[in-house]
Amino acid sequence: MDTHESLLELIGNTPLVRLRTPDTGAAVYAKLEYLSAGGSVKDRIGLRMIEEAERSGALRPGGTVVEASSGNTGAGLAMVAAAKGYRAIVVLPDKTSGEKIATLRAYGAEVVVRPGGLPLQDPEHILNVATRIAEQTPGGWFAGQYGNPANPEAHYRTTGPEIWRQTDGRITHLVSCVGTGGTISGTGRFLKEASGGTVRVIGADPASSVYSGGDGRPYFVEAAGRFRHPETTEDLWPDSYHQEVVDEILPVPDRDSLLTIRRLAREEGLLVGGSAGTAVTAALRVAAGLGPQELVVVILPDSGRQYLSKYFNDEWMLRQGFLDGDPTAPRVGDAVPQALREHPLPYLHHHSTVGQALEVLRARQDAGAEPVLPAGPAPVAPGRQPTTAELAGAVSLEQLAAALAEGSAAAGDPISGHLGAALPLFGTGESAAAALTALAERGAGPAVVVHDGHGVGLIGPAELRALLG
Repeated sequence: MDTHESLLELIGNTPLVRLRTPDTGAAVYAKLEYLSAGGSVKDRIGLRMIEEAERSGALRPGGTVVEASSGNTGAGLAMVAAAKGYRAIVVLPDKTSGEKIATLRAYGAEVVVRPGGLPLQDPEHILNVATRIAEQTPGGWFAGQYGNPANPEAHYRTTGPEIWRQTDGRITHLVSCVGTGGTISGTGRFLKEASGGTVRVIGADPASSVYSGGDGRPYFVEAAGRFRHPETTEDLWPDSYHQEVVDEILPVPDRDSLLTIRRLAREEGLLVGGSAGTAVTAALRVAAGLGPQELVVVILPDSGRQYLSKYFNDEWMLRQGFLDGDPTAPRVGDAVPQALREHPLPYLHHHSTVGQALEVLRARQDAGAEPVLPAGPAPVAPGRQPTTAELAGAVSLEQLAAALAEGSAAAGDPISGHLGAALPLFGTGESAAAALTALAERGAGPAVVVHDGHGVGLIGPAELRALLG
């Protein structure tokens, strides 16, 4: 009989499929990790970390597996825990897709959601919350994928050998996203050893991630890159990431990643997640500079089914400014001059004082601009626009002046205690007429115009009416 004794035997051994690429350059083969038993590359480390914990005695029968995750490692651990009879608790950031949360709960895991975008030292950072839960739970074991040596070891023992065998040793380039670093480190190490050092290992990274030299600001591709809060006091890179294995890291804009996965689904039938789009974009860039005798393998970490409400949702993509909309009708972006898009959106950090905010708002009023500004939890570096993840509220001249007059605020107070609701958002590709109607229903007022996930300007009914004639 062609059978298996356990679901755990179906982890890994995923196929390679050739991608459609231009006639020039190297062939690109995609390793479809979403065809693993639990739907992602993280199944491999979920199994390996639990087995190593069992061998060491850190995890005993009846114990509880605890992890901080963006979703996939949590799901891999929860699946293995269910198969082995353990309880699972997974701590997630609040930006995690609803589909991932539902998947974890389907496996019987307890899901704990905490705010994303916190500095590492914050007690509510997901790593600190997970560590605390593991310590306080009888029989609790913290998996700790970022520092667990079983993470890269899983890929050294499985993913690397599979690729070497599947390509008959012909692979010349490996492209993989970098998250915890385990996939690229373990797989890359094996392939370098097997090839005598000839395989080149290339990381693909969201453009603002610190791995590729970005400033660490929020980005929109889940399960890849490294976010760094500007107030983090010490940001050590994961022990599971072995920098000496990686030859190069290529930054990829969010727009390129997300449009790539939509093309893969519609043109090649491959329904994959955002990090796969990052990796494929980089792999095609690498392949274009190579000859036909070379062979590129790119790892596609998970399925697009986990992101149907985001990356494959036209409304979400339009609102975040990743789609250009209907060019035959006036769009919101048409009301924002190109010159304004090239300058940072005025923005107030929530540590700014009431007095500082009033100075900025009065200057805007004197210049004839709307005396309202977005504000958020993180300072934004000079010369760039904030992401929508950083726009947590808004402040107005009228609101702050009234608070000062009635004595409920002082000039030295942080504005964090006086934030109003966040301003509405409209993507540059959205219908200008629909945006005007929406603003009218809210009682007019300004809105933030968003392009590629970043606020690029403020717009009000007057600008939209002028555009629409």
